[in-house]
Amino acid sequence: MPAPPRTVPSLSTSTELHGVRWLRSSYSTGANNCVETAAPAAGLLAVRDSKDPAGPALLFSRESWARFLTSVS
Repeated sequence: MPAPPRTVPSLSTSTELHGVRWLRSSYSTGANNCVETAAPAAGLLAVRDSKDPAGPALLFSRESWARFLTSVS
């Protein structure tokens, strides 16, 4: 099975991910310096910069995102 794309295919901004609910970490401050996540499709997680909500989103498999979080915590 091919790996999922690293960025949202054929989208210029994360606002083009229709029907997703972007979530901000409960650890975030009012300074708007965090990331937001959404689940655009089964098994995928989209991540964007909260300072640029109309900017690009990166796509990760849920397993890859979990490994990343484990490695930085």
